[in-house]
Amino acid sequence: MDPRTMGGCLLLAFVIICIAIAGCTGTLPDQPATPPVTTTPGVPVTISPTPSDMTAQEAVTSANNRFAFDLYSRLGNENTASTNLFFSPFSISSALAITYEGARGQTADEIQSVFHFPSDTADLRNGFAGLNTAINSGDAAYSLRTANALWAEKTYPFLPEYIENAERYYGAKATNLDFINQPEPSRLTINRWVEEQTNDKIKDLLSEGTIDPLTRLVITNAIYFKGTWVKQFDTNNTTEEDFLTPAGKTVKVPMMQRTDEDAIYRYAETDDLQLLVMPYEHAGGRQLSMVVLLPKGDRLAPVETSLDAQTLPALQQAATSRQVEMYFPKFKLETKYDQLGLILAAMGMPTAFTDRADFSGMGGENDLFISDVIHQAYVDVNEEGTEAAAATAVVVRLQSAQIKPEPVPVFRADHPFLFFIQDDETGAILFMGRIADPSPA
Repeated sequence: MDPRTMGGCLLLAFVIICIAIAGCTGTLPDQPATPPVTTTPGVPVTISPTPSDMTAQEAVTSANNRFAFDLYSRLGNENTASTNLFFSPFSISSALAITYEGARGQTADEIQSVFHFPSDTADLRNGFAGLNTAINSGDAAYSLRTANALWAEKTYPFLPEYIENAERYYGAKATNLDFINQPEPSRLTINRWVEEQTNDKIKDLLSEGTIDPLTRLVITNAIYFKGTWVKQFDTNNTTEEDFLTPAGKTVKVPMMQRTDEDAIYRYAETDDLQLLVMPYEHAGGRQLSMVVLLPKGDRLAPVETSLDAQTLPALQQAATSRQVEMYFPKFKLETKYDQLGLILAAMGMPTAFTDRADFSGMGGENDLFISDVIHQAYVDVNEEGTEAAAATAVVVRLQSAQIKPEPVPVFRADHPFLFFIQDDETGAILFMGRIADPSPA
């Protein structure tokens, strides 16, 4: 048995986006103890795609990917080059699309501009519905799922149309909570849902005080992925290697290796960078891959500034399957962006966070604004396997003096790099990140 089959490179990704929408003003009268609505939040909606829906999916995918690079650029500016980054543009876009459903006027225009949402509401809804259905369609070889949920103040008169559209197109069922009289138990209820959706990897997403008696709606999205590489790594070949950080510091990291003849990857290179596509195992479902961009020099910044939603697909189209000497670090990364609202406001949607916000499409009154946007993510890339076996083969090949073999490219990720996890069928970027220092914290 080939020992490479015993050790799979495992990727776990958990992302939560939370949007808390609060009332602008008002007193807090005693409320009747009405029973909460009993629902199962986040049950995915299933809609069979039509040709027009596929066009809608393309529009939403394009919007998602453009937002991904916009947000990455903003996060890069907000943090030093030595900061690791990881987020899910799809998770954030999904939650803000549900928010956008209830926005009107300038508030809606700004959200649409920041997220590049299609102007046709039908395209937006059908695009997200189709992508959510595809993501939740399942595959025996990997786990990929996304879930949305609405958590509503039980006394607030939300418009039935808003609640129905959130469930129909985004799979976001509403659960009534008593934010006015029981904000802390409500916070714990939402946090428990988060823990369940992420296999207990993300705890206490909403910190104490996030939910208060003025909270009227919390929108949550979770996306989860777990998969193994098609080209797996042998854990016996993982060694401690040097990794050069942006600060010029050398750290030791566990470096996985594939240098055998079966290490065939889609690969491309330019004068400035190398691109490698690592597909995940799948059993007839959608093909998912990690795309890694590695600068040829030590500096990642020139690659970051030259990359956008158009250049990434062009680079991938230039990739061809070939043998590559592959060196890739194991890493585990947790990120939390609890001030994402400030970043989104700076990107062009400030009105949603002020008392000038118009979310009258949610409840008919112009009395709501976004108080918090919180995004948390977890990713773990490592080998998996508890048993190893060995086999030895000696292959004698006929030498060919007439044809000089092309050198095997070396892809050594021992300095900062970008990575994406994408749905190959649509090109949708589900996760995006930067590894500046993969050493354990």
